Amino acid sequence: MLRYIQKRLLMLIPTLFGVSFIIFTVLSLTPGDPGTMLLGQEAPPEVIRAYNEELGFYDPLVIKYVKYIGNALRGDLGISWRTSRPVIEEIALKLPVTLRLAVMSVLLSSALGITLGIISAIRPYSGLDVSCTSGAIIFASMPRFWLGMIFMLIFALKLKWLPSNGIGSWRHYILPVVVLALPTAAQIMRLMRSTMLETMKKDYIRTAKAKGVHKVLVVWKHALKNALMPVVTVIGMDFGYLLGGTVLVETVFSMSGIGTLMLASIRNQDVPQVQGTALLIAIGVCLVMLVVDVVYAFLDPRIRNKYSSPAAAGQPR
Repeated sequence: MLRYIQKRLLMLIPTLFGVSFIIFTVLSLTPGDPGTMLLGQEAPPEVIRAYNEELGFYDPLVIKYVKYIGNALRGDLGISWRTSRPVIEEIALKLPVTLRLAVMSVLLSSALGITLGIISAIRPYSGLDVSCTSGAIIFASMPRFWLGMIFMLIFALKLKWLPSNGIGSWRHYILPVVVLALPTAAQIMRLMRSTMLETMKKDYIRTAKAKGVHKVLVVWKHALKNALMPVVTVIGMDFGYLLGGTVLVETVFSMSGIGTLMLASIRNQDVPQVQGTALLIAIGVCLVMLVVDVVYAFLDPRIRNKYSSPAAAGQPR
């Protein structure tokens, strides 16, 4: 397992460098310069040019990229053209909100989707299965921003059970977390049901049943691990998407997170802020995919054995 994780970590290095170079190159081609953005268009042209030269704005692209990566490795992502504050400080203010939303919504959607998917697969075509499947289709087809406005209208404005916006307390996170979780839970539920039904038809499942193994043990000990493989991928991809910021949901519930920060930076042509935010999002997504690979290895012994040492595996070198 350790060798497998080490190999995946080594694979992250060229991936992150490639992603960072693409992000830096694309944003370097966008119009605008730091001198004009920070000093204002009323500043004398010679002052603007001198400021840009001081920042190395006119250097070749490769030199600027090397400098940027060197500073990034030290935790310096530049200065925001919009607020004149360090980019890393701007991200640090917004990231906790997005992380809370992402973690809580993924936990809720995973719990709901996996549980309902297993129940539907155990009792296929029953009334409970039909109800869960119909509900999953409904929630999967609903746009999150529309679902958010409906929930806000019902639970915040009509019933007055929950606050409609802000981040003052844990109650402010209930509606946005549920709105983010329900469509993903519907997708996980449908996928879990189909993979579980397919797994339950395998020969080793029939063998376990023939040996008299209890049905609960057949599901949890034999079928669940194999059925979870594609579900883990969906959960990881959804978590990576949420790390990028859920702009519409954050806008509906007035929650200032990474999504709204990125949108405001793009509108104001704040290139350093967009670069830094996109780079950290890419790192987060890569780390999530690493966790997904590790979970794969835990669920599938064949992956662990492939990267285990020959002595531990009992094979000749």
